[in-house]
Amino acid sequence: MMSINKSGDSSGGGKAPPPPLFSELGREEINYIAGKGTIQVYQKGDVIIREGEISDHMYVILYGRVRVFANNEDDRKVVLNIQEAGEYFGEIALIDESPRSASVEALEYTALSVITRENFEVCLAERPDLAGSFLSALTLRIRYLTHSVKSLALQDVYHRLIYTLEKLAEEKDGRRVVKIPLTHRDIAQMVGSSREMVTKLMRELQKRGCLKVRTGRQIELLKPFPDSLR
Repeated sequence: MMSINKSGDSSGGGKAPPPPLFSELGREEINYIAGKGTIQVYQKGDVIIREGEISDHMYVILYGRVRVFANNEDDRKVVLNIQEAGEYFGEIALIDESPRSASVEALEYTALSVITRENFEVCLAERPDLAGSFLSALTLRIRYLTHSVKSLALQDVYHRLIYTLEKLAEEKDGRRVVKIPLTHRDIAQMVGSSREMVTKLMRELQKRGCLKVRTGRQIELLKPFPDSLR
């Protein structure tokens, strides 16, 4: 049976949004679903899904990390999420045949279990209990996306930045860290701002002792963020 290479369960703190789709399923169930697919391997920079294409596949990440992004009319990239082993993407293709709403690329060497609609129907036939968990978790995903859209639409850059850092932070050895290495450009694409603005805000937060950037671009959150930087 396939198994997912994940060092530990991730959990954000503070204002983090709901967990991903398979939060309603245990590790055994995730491995069961992934085991119904076929393994595909991608190198860093490979595009796995292209926005606008038609497909009936979803993917479970067995190893590595991916970036989910979309392009606006000016071809400006907006990063919607960064996902790692134990997470999924492309699940809407199991429900309808609409064009993909975003692109996905590998951030490093990545192994995926590719699950077709037919594969998933076999899962549900063998394990009917998975249907309820799938629907519950899909509801969480919709709430998560709604929360993210509201953040981008209604909050200023500073609050979008701290929302993003909180969302990505995990508990590790008693510390809260964003273990995914991110450049200021990466963060800017996630919060819908310029790299220069993100650099300015990050420097101010470091100056105030709210965070520290350690070796390998690992961001550690040291104390609660202020309501504003004024």
